[in-house]
Amino acid sequence: MLSKNQLKFVNSLKQKKFREEHNSFTAEGTKIVSELLHSRIKVKQVYASADFLNRISIDKSIESVEVKISELERISSLTSPNEVLAVCEIPSCELNKNELNDKLTLVLDNIKDPGNLGTLIRIADWFGIDSIICSHETADAFNPKVVQATMGSIARIKLHYTDLADFFKKNNSDISLPVYGALLEGESIYGKKLTASGFIIIGNESKGISNHLLPYISDKISIPSFSHFKSAAGEAESLNAAIAAALICSEFRRR
Repeated sequence: MLSKNQLKFVNSLKQKKFREEHNSFTAEGTKIVSELLHSRIKVKQVYASADFLNRISIDKSIESVEVKISELERISSLTSPNEVLAVCEIPSCELNKNELNDKLTLVLDNIKDPGNLGTLIRIADWFGIDSIICSHETADAFNPKVVQATMGSIARIKLHYTDLADFFKKNNSDISLPVYGALLEGESIYGKKLTASGFIIIGNESKGISNHLLPYISDKISIPSFSHFKSAAGEAESLNAAIAAALICSEFRRR
């Protein structure tokens, strides 16, 4: 049964300031929670139906609370609550520059939409990218909507928030990996020579990459539009940030 204090605590984690204060976030659903239980992320509490607790083996160090679906509805961030909600510790990931050598790293500049961010984390996981560097203006990766959109990939991706301009200044002097920027005026990715390692910057959904980051881009890339093949007038203005990232990552890995 859910106590008043537990109800208040779990619901508070829907807000960023309380997630930071308690260094905790929530995750919901059988798939996501099951993956988190077997990941590097520390699960602190599990609130679940009797059926889930009977089916899934949970370490004794984790507090497990049997709750009714009606109680889950009171703490859930979903329209239709699943049978389990977990409270997890926000992982601490040090940004080690040496770990970025010989790897592709996704860099997210001012990505605001939680669904987009969650999908981008999922895309990185799919294409074997284990680190994402985010601007401070990017949505909180541990927002319940983001966590849900990752479909469990948040358990496998190292997320770092930093000042991107400062980071790239250090890259120029310390790491010297190529910096690819997804820009409308960039060279077609299908004809561009690509390296096996480097940074791929994906910009804001409507404004693109911030102007103050443009000087740090060594290679401007784009996904060419084929709208001219249509018979209808006009053409698409741009691609969704997550779709663009998926196409770019796919081309890097294809090479």
